[in-house]
Amino acid sequence: MDLLTDILHGAGLRRRLLDLRALKPGMRLRFPCERSIGLHTVTRGTVYLQAPGLDSPLALHAGDVALMARGCVHHLALAPDDLGPSISVTDSRFTEEPLQAEGADDASAQVVSGAYQLWNDPLHPFLREMHPWLVLQEASLPRLSPLTLTLGLLDSEVRRGGLGSSTITHGLLDVVFSYALREVAERQGAGERPSWGLAVQDSAIRRVLTLMHEDCAQAWTLEELAQRAGLSRTALAERFRDAMGDTPLNHLRTIRMQRAMGLLAETTQTLEQVARAVGYQDAFGFSKVFKRSTGLSPRTFRERDAQDRRLPWRIVAT
Repeated sequence: MDLLTDILHGAGLRRRLLDLRALKPGMRLRFPCERSIGLHTVTRGTVYLQAPGLDSPLALHAGDVALMARGCVHHLALAPDDLGPSISVTDSRFTEEPLQAEGADDASAQVVSGAYQLWNDPLHPFLREMHPWLVLQEASLPRLSPLTLTLGLLDSEVRRGGLGSSTITHGLLDVVFSYALREVAERQGAGERPSWGLAVQDSAIRRVLTLMHEDCAQAWTLEELAQRAGLSRTALAERFRDAMGDTPLNHLRTIRMQRAMGLLAETTQTLEQVARAVGYQDAFGFSKVFKRSTGLSPRTFRERDAQDRRLPWRIVAT
């Protein structure tokens, strides 16, 4: 099983290609990306990213990638001190027409942006622990690395356009996003603090995580998970806590609640059906754990989610 893919699926990932935008002097773009991971790839020139929490604007050069962890209204501009009126970017302007950024011929910079929305808490620890901003600089990437090659294809598609450009650009941006998340996991694993990225480097802990993701409805016990990983109960508990900063069964509950939110939001299954699908014997016991984890009853969560789907910034499945 691909653990990262399952994490994103369980979190209800939705993506939207926001824009291909050519920036000119005096132009400032506003991205209202609440509750989303934002992604910007610069294909020409230099832009400055302005966001709350940054000591100073981040300079992004051609070939650079910026990944925003989650939930931040931010701006892109050609000058770090440009605080003028902004243009709000809320949806893709791409159609079936050949891909071409408006005003690209005389632009100073060009950027392709996307939003990857994770609407519901509790987020998986991997997503929750992400640094607010990750910048992958072209100068620091190997010349023939997969990410560098993908960025080259994206730049070529943006410049040339043609039939199917919208579909191709969506796909390439998804690949850039996946490589950026892989880089996040590798950086987490290189640190000393407990994290999901550190945990998956331990083959026994990775085996336990895979078992949980493959069948979260299974009535897993610490003893059974330890046996499947080839460890004693004590060894599993200690190694899991040292790597993840949590206990195996607490982490299993997070996976179950994330999956339950997806079922409540995306299906018409009854509470009893959802409860059984995520490892609970009855709706009452499931509802108690769900409310303790999310602050809402399953019924209230489902009603609120239905209302949220009418919000302009909510990305829904199509």
